[in-house]
Amino acid sequence: QVQLVESGGGLVQAGGSLRLSCAASGSISTINGMRWYRQAPREQRELVATLTIGGSTNYADSVKGRFTVSRDNAKNTVYLQMISLKPDETAVYYCAAQTEEGWYWGAGTQVTVSS
Repeated sequence: QVQLVESGGGLVQAGGSLRLSCAASGSISTINGMRWYRQAPREQRELVATLTIGGSTNYADSVKGRFTVSRDNAKNTVYLQMISLKPDETAVYYCAAQTEEGWYWGAGTQVTVSS
């Protein structure tokens, strides 16, 4: 099994920046890829960024050029750097790990962007 813990959320003004962290533990070696999702109130969960085991990244069109996903293998941590945040990006942000057994999810971290 894999355990994921997100952190780094908070309140930021529009145009501001945040860096989210997702610390993984457990069966790290089984992870094939990592993703960041977000879910705003009364909205469906939205895929924001993908990081493959090979290091390839992919982003939702709405965040390209503003969000960057990266990892620190020594710390078993994946990051989501977010700049130029917008009020409609207020959401709970989740990280997810893909393994051969299936997907594991963190509990999420709240990001609130004030206008």
